Amino acid sequence: MAWDNEPGNNQNPWGNNGGGPRRGRGQGEADLDEIIRKAQERLRRLIPGSGGGSSIMFILAGLVLIWGLSGFYRVQADEQGVVLRFGKFQAQTSPGLNYHIPWPVETAFTPKVTIVNRVDIGMRASADDRRGAPVASRDVPEESLMLTGDENIVDVDFSVFWVINDAPDFLFNIQNPTGTVKAVAESTMREIIGQNDIQPVLTEQRQKNEEEVKALMQKTLDSYGAGIGITQVKMQKVDPPAAVIDAFRDVQAARADQERARNEANSYANRVVPEAQGEAVSIRRESEAYRAQTVAEADGEATRFASIYDEYRNAEGVTRQRMFLETLERVLGKADKIIIDQEGGSGVVPYLPLDNLQRKQETK
Repeated sequence: MAWDNEPGNNQNPWGNNGGGPRRGRGQGEADLDEIIRKAQERLRRLIPGSGGGSSIMFILAGLVLIWGLSGFYRVQADEQGVVLRFGKFQAQTSPGLNYHIPWPVETAFTPKVTIVNRVDIGMRASADDRRGAPVASRDVPEESLMLTGDENIVDVDFSVFWVINDAPDFLFNIQNPTGTVKAVAESTMREIIGQNDIQPVLTEQRQKNEEEVKALMQKTLDSYGAGIGITQVKMQKVDPPAAVIDAFRDVQAARADQERARNEANSYANRVVPEAQGEAVSIRRESEAYRAQTVAEADGEATRFASIYDEYRNAEGVTRQRMFLETLERVLGKADKIIIDQEGGSGVVPYLPLDNLQRKQETK
């Protein structure tokens, strides 16, 4: 249905007759009227039995209806709706079917707020397997080499995981979210590493440094109004530079040997010192007991001597005789002896071993 198929029309619909553009005001208006008339005739042919004006209204109504229906949009469960009116933030919508005034009045964005995004610093994935998973990584020294507080260099590769926690701030306050997170992460890690010596960074302070970097990153991004929440900071590799890593490993081995020797010495000291302290306490207690016993015996002897002296003053002869007998009893009590009373007669057989008989009786 080209324009030149109309009956009685041998001219181009744009007012040309094959000889270039027509000139003159009157002729141009006539051509425009002819174009409008032919367009109306074509619309009447498309919608038979209706007038030209009603057809146009019908088409306009259909266009308005389509335009109005284009304002419906769906927010998925992992998304958050943000409505702009003439480029300015208007409202924030929840998951489900929502409506906004169609373009160009209002525009809706639906960023995914539950997806955990990842940014790697100091390394890049260099190859993917058939499933799309990275199988190798490439080191980026300009990002990973950092200066410690004791002026040593350490190679740190780490990853930052983040989500969107405020969609309007995320859409309007930052232009390049990934680049912003990467720049803040690298700057924060350099600051934390610069506050510590190399030895703790390589050994026991890895988890502490991760928590400090996460907290400082979140504080910085909040000051930017980025609408980003840091969920985790994970150090993938913390090593000395490749050129000196062998020397550092030797130092680490020597320090491990030193620590082991120190622990063994402490263990020996913990075992020997309590034993020595126990022996010292035992000796001290024995000496105190011996002192108490000796003092008690001395006091007893002094008391006994005083009582004997009192008796001696009262009866000197009897007391002297008693002391003599007690001394003989103490001296001769354990001696082997045979006493023969001469006044009792000489009926004892001289060769009878009375002392042996006495010993046999004592052993029985």
